[in-house]
Amino acid sequence: MIKTIEWTDEGVVMIDQRRLPNQELYPVFQSYEEVARAIEEMVVRGAPAIGVAAAMGVALGMKQSQAVTAEAFEQDFNQTCQRLAETRPTAVNLFWAIERMRWNFNHARREGRSLDDIRRDLINEALAMHREDIAANQRMGQFGAELLPDQATILTHCNAGALATAGYGTALGVIRAAVEAGKRIKVFADETRPFLQGARLTAWELAKDDIPVTLITDNMAGHFLKAGEVDAVIVGADRIAANGDVANKIGTYMVAVAAHENNVPFYVAAPLSTVDLKLNSGDQIPIESRAAREVTHFRDQPVAPEGIDVANPAFDVTPHRYISAIITDAGVAREPYDMSLRALFESKP
Repeated sequence: MIKTIEWTDEGVVMIDQRRLPNQELYPVFQSYEEVARAIEEMVVRGAPAIGVAAAMGVALGMKQSQAVTAEAFEQDFNQTCQRLAETRPTAVNLFWAIERMRWNFNHARREGRSLDDIRRDLINEALAMHREDIAANQRMGQFGAELLPDQATILTHCNAGALATAGYGTALGVIRAAVEAGKRIKVFADETRPFLQGARLTAWELAKDDIPVTLITDNMAGHFLKAGEVDAVIVGADRIAANGDVANKIGTYMVAVAAHENNVPFYVAAPLSTVDLKLNSGDQIPIESRAAREVTHFRDQPVAPEGIDVANPAFDVTPHRYISAIITDAGVAREPYDMSLRALFESKP
């Protein structure tokens, strides 16, 4: 299994996804500030992986806190949480993870636990979230695999694999589970401009697992959908509103429209922690804008005229009417999503 993120005595170890597929590097991030910068700079990416990284960042920050009073310790905790919450605005798992760590901290304070005990509690909570994410992805894979025919070609956009999670993957987890169940699956992977997560990461993951994959440019997806060469589309998500609207990597909306036009099922795979029931629709999801240089350069080489104006939203929102089903770790939701998603929350232990 690909080790996306790991807790060690020296710090948080993460595979540097910016270097793939040419270099497989595992740097150690030795402070919560280094973890925060790793999230901002896309060393680690993907909503579930960002959530686990944030939890480990909180635990690391408090492990290293020099505070000797409860008041100073709480001040350090709040500062750590605030810094990590500022890293990326769209992926709700980030905020879910921080709030879970905050609940753990406040519960320990109310119980009068020592500062050293609270430090251990926070580390254990982050490790539990890591384990739970892998288990959730595997359950999701089993639910999703049942939706796929015994022989199918799947189109995916961006990277929603082990690299986007603590391990196994969401969209790619469904594909992995289908292959493990004996189904014959082939994959079209969109390259996913401008960061090329599909070309650099998805294709790399699938090739490592010997799952047949064909890399295509983003503007080829409609062609293959219209030609009848795609049996289903599966993508991940960074935030899902209560009505089933889905924020995912920029370009997802175009794929969803093309799939709908050609009667191809469009599935979203994401844990329940990605569902934000506080937002009634996708119109309320904040969309991150990233640096122009990601569009104008690749690996420091210019690919556009100097000084050109650039728009670089990292995500778009796909309306729920284009989504055939949302595959979660608690089961599969279908229209009406405002009812089925809530029902999954209520049924989860």
